[in-house]
Amino acid sequence: MLLTGTFAFLIACSTKKDSFVNRNYHAVTTEYNVLYNGNIALVNGVEELKTTYSDNFWELLPVERMQPVAQQQEEQKPAAGKAGAEKEEKQSNPNFDRAEEKATKAIQKHSMYIGGTERNPQMDEAHLLLGKARYYENRFIPALEAFNYILYKYPSSDKIFEAKVWREKTNLRLENEAIAIKNLKKLLDEKEKIEPQIFADANAMLAQAYIATGSKDSAVVVLKNAAEFTKQREEEARYHFILGQLYESLEYPDSAYAEFQTVIDMKRKSPRMYTIQAHARQAAQFDYKNGDTLVFMEKYRKLLKDRENRPYLDVINHQVGLFYDKQDLDDKAVEYYNKSLRQNPKDKYLAASNHRNIAEIYFENAKYPTAGKYYDSTLVFLNQRTREYRAIKKKRDNLDDVIKYEGIAQTNDSILNLAAMTDDQRIAYFKEYIVKLKEADEKEKERLEREAQIAENMSRGQNAQSMGMPMNNGLTTMGGTTNTAADKNKFNGQQGNSSMSQKVAAKTKGNSNASGQTQQSGGGTFYFYNNSIVSYGKLEFQRKWGGRKLADNWRWSAEQRGSRSEEEETVNDSTAVASNEDEFNPRYSPEFYIGQLPTSQVVLDSLAKERNFAYYQLGTIYKEKFKEYQRAADKLEKLLTNRPEERLILPSKYNLYKIYQIINPERAELYKNQILNEYPDSRYAEIIRNPGAEQNNNQSPEAVYANLFKQYEDGKLREVYPLVEEAIDTYTGEETASKFELLKANIVARLKGLEEYKNALNYVALNYPNSEEGKSAEAMLKTNIPTLEKIDFGRPAVSWKIIFKFDNNQDDPKAKELNDKLKKFIEESYNRSLTISRDVYTMNEDFIVMHGLNSKEAAVDAVSILKDYKEYKITQTPYIISSEDYKVIQIKKNFTQFLAIE
Repeated sequence: MLLTGTFAFLIACSTKKDSFVNRNYHAVTTEYNVLYNGNIALVNGVEELKTTYSDNFWELLPVERMQPVAQQQEEQKPAAGKAGAEKEEKQSNPNFDRAEEKATKAIQKHSMYIGGTERNPQMDEAHLLLGKARYYENRFIPALEAFNYILYKYPSSDKIFEAKVWREKTNLRLENEAIAIKNLKKLLDEKEKIEPQIFADANAMLAQAYIATGSKDSAVVVLKNAAEFTKQREEEARYHFILGQLYESLEYPDSAYAEFQTVIDMKRKSPRMYTIQAHARQAAQFDYKNGDTLVFMEKYRKLLKDRENRPYLDVINHQVGLFYDKQDLDDKAVEYYNKSLRQNPKDKYLAASNHRNIAEIYFENAKYPTAGKYYDSTLVFLNQRTREYRAIKKKRDNLDDVIKYEGIAQTNDSILNLAAMTDDQRIAYFKEYIVKLKEADEKEKERLEREAQIAENMSRGQNAQSMGMPMNNGLTTMGGTTNTAADKNKFNGQQGNSSMSQKVAAKTKGNSNASGQTQQSGGGTFYFYNNSIVSYGKLEFQRKWGGRKLADNWRWSAEQRGSRSEEEETVNDSTAVASNEDEFNPRYSPEFYIGQLPTSQVVLDSLAKERNFAYYQLGTIYKEKFKEYQRAADKLEKLLTNRPEERLILPSKYNLYKIYQIINPERAELYKNQILNEYPDSRYAEIIRNPGAEQNNNQSPEAVYANLFKQYEDGKLREVYPLVEEAIDTYTGEETASKFELLKANIVARLKGLEEYKNALNYVALNYPNSEEGKSAEAMLKTNIPTLEKIDFGRPAVSWKIIFKFDNNQDDPKAKELNDKLKKFIEESYNRSLTISRDVYTMNEDFIVMHGLNSKEAAVDAVSILKDYKEYKITQTPYIISSEDYKVIQIKKNFTQFLAIE
């Protein structure tokens, strides 16, 4: 009997015999064993994909979620063979691997392809599972082969429509949208034969194809069918949300609002993320001017209170922040943006939006340093390849200039205003300031005192716990704020009215371990290891004693020490502490601040000049780089009321004319008339009269710069220098101003030496930090200048020169006579390596130089001949110098130092 059963089983295992037993054995085994496990793995894989997929709700959602292809990994890895590349593209979801493995096993072990016909009715489902697994692994060509095999080999299969849908899904992934649209439309004509879920899937894929080709209106029609016929609530919610997004892009706000409301009305049938994002999209359509703000806020208060929304508080708080932002309630907006950030949003763009919006608020309120920090944080969360990143990066870079010049303008304005006050006005001003300062110090003291107390209590509790003592043994209360009575008495007896920092210092004695903690039996952490306690102690000392130097009898000021008796100087600490704190802390005395104000008119004039330039720079920055025209106009108008230097007046008025052409044409006419009447011959007047003159005129900044640079290249240093300075005055505020300044720096290097060159480069780097010239100057300061500063006299000589010093006078007969004699000497010496040049040394001095002497001895001999031989008899003083030392004196302009060494 056993033998017979075994024999029958072996016969049934054969895939070559077309019998009832074989067909049913392999069909049942395939369906309820291999395919069952394979389909379970596929379902698990799809569910995991949906769970881990991160939708970008800032853009139109894809109809179907897929594992992203790791493009960055592909770019980083070297190109391998075809098999290797395919393996790299394969994603790491093991469920899809298992599904493919089961499908392959079903086909390999249970296919009964006999006489050109497949006898196992489960093979179509095996190939369908194989195609799906490959599809989700992003292996679209092998997946397409599997689906086409079903259509070719099993045309009468009950899975034929499903296979057709999956084939077109694969065509979409291969970017064959036209083919997919054609085949899906043909498939949908057979609506009566298709199951509702397959019909929904076909419509959804057709919608995706229309979206890919830009036919969003067509996508709306078929996506509605998909939402109506799908049996999966999650898909229904997703399709309605995408419909809302499509209506938004087509500018049908009412229809979009209705679709988002459909998602909301599904309640728990819709995943929570779609519901919250639907609320957010509706909020984006809210009319902040005419809408019912009370209803809006009531809705969002309920959303914030709902416990089910806790994972989405980042989105909700962001929307509330936007609401307050639109209402110009900046403090509330910043509060809710920060609440959103405190939820640590996984959505990087949401975090970037919060930081960006806070930055914009601070920028509008002229809090530029704070705005700069938030712009920095914004850039951290943005994709560097996006246009938005580049725009914010540019704005952030420009903000450095704003921060710098706003700081200069505000500081100098304050100093100049104080300097213009009477003595009584200054005293009143600083008394009012000191009151506010004391209040701020007191608040800071209270904060640090609380932190010090908390730190002390926590330390006591930790020590008590480590010693095996219960936490409520009297060291701390449940609130962690009180000490034992014994400890209090001990402290009071030792210190009296001393500060908390002194109390802690008295208790914290011991040796610290490697981790910076104190090893002791009775106290908290070592005083100097607790930042809160140290900060509190410093503030308390400064509040009571002021900025005292470390010296004997430091408790008494110098004036007091000179007049006090020995008996008075021995007064106890408690009396000193009880004295008037204002006497010891100079920060609480008006004289402390008044004494720091400049009184020299030269200094005040310099501050005014620096302030005026800052206002001009701010005006042009706001106008050109930020398009903040009103703010630019305010800065330039303020400048003109400050009696600026003449060189700033005309450019300021011209910029105001251009600004007001945009925001206030009537006021533009005022400045136009001022320029034409007061400066009729100026370049700006010519541009106003003939707007095309700037492009056609050879006196445009670019043309002038090109001409001056050509003269500089030709070595006309003395001639071009005053012209460059004139151009700087003429084109102040123009984008080319930095070019003229860098050209001036290069001329200064040749005429005035390294130190002046360094100063000129520093000026360019500081005043034009975001221009190419400013960056170039900064780079030279960091690399070239240190290298040049290191060179000095005494380097090994390669060749030698004889130099003669003359004033800058090309018609000097003595110089001409010397030059002729040197030429004659060279001709008669038959030394072809010798040459003569006249080199610029400074603005007023030249060198006539004989080059090419191969040794110092040869130079000495040449000087002897030039002095003694009757054919020459030169009377000018020659100086013998190595080529390396000559470079030094030309770079550093230190010929006098060279003579002293020689």
